[in-house]
Amino acid sequence: MKLYHHPLSGHSHRAHLFLSLLGVPYELVEVDMAAGAHKAPDFLKLNPFGQVPVLDDNGTVIADSSAILVYLARKYGRTDWLPEEAVAAARIQKWLSVASGEIAYGPCAARLVTVFGADFRTDEVIGRAHRILALIEAELHGRSFLLGDNPVIADVALYSYIANAPEGNVDISAYPGVRAWLARIEALPGFIGFRKTKIGLAA
Repeated sequence: MKLYHHPLSGHSHRAHLFLSLLGVPYELVEVDMAAGAHKAPDFLKLNPFGQVPVLDDNGTVIADSSAILVYLARKYGRTDWLPEEAVAAARIQKWLSVASGEIAYGPCAARLVTVFGADFRTDEVIGRAHRILALIEAELHGRSFLLGDNPVIADVALYSYIANAPEGNVDISAYPGVRAWLARIEALPGFIGFRKTKIGLAA
């Protein structure tokens, strides 16, 4: 099983983190995005969108970080991470959509400005980040993780860009519930961190 990734991509880190939490064997293949390797013909055969991460499981190719989380949980029968019960599954799907929406256009986008020089309106994306962080703070009230006492793939999907949000000048100090949640994820067996960049509030 190979994971094509980039170490500064939070989307890549989600997949890498979950593989490590599951304790399954895998090989990391770093994609040189600065050199345009993600747009090279060989890579586009794996993912025509030209994005990381991509999981190649002995010829079964899964692109998109959320899809990889679902695939791995189902492949290994990990109903603790992705329950089959309808309400729990629906709640997880909601948070996967948040990871692709509010997180991508909030803390992720704010970090893209500082780390990669992306052309976003800084005040707008930082404002979005704080709106979703406030909602997550409220959701975590009285809970250890997003759905309750145990982590699920939704927690993995949201972790990376929130953990490194200060790199995008998003201050998370006003969200004690979120910070405690981050610490709980970081205490899980098999946890691996998302590479830090000394920039923004993390400088």
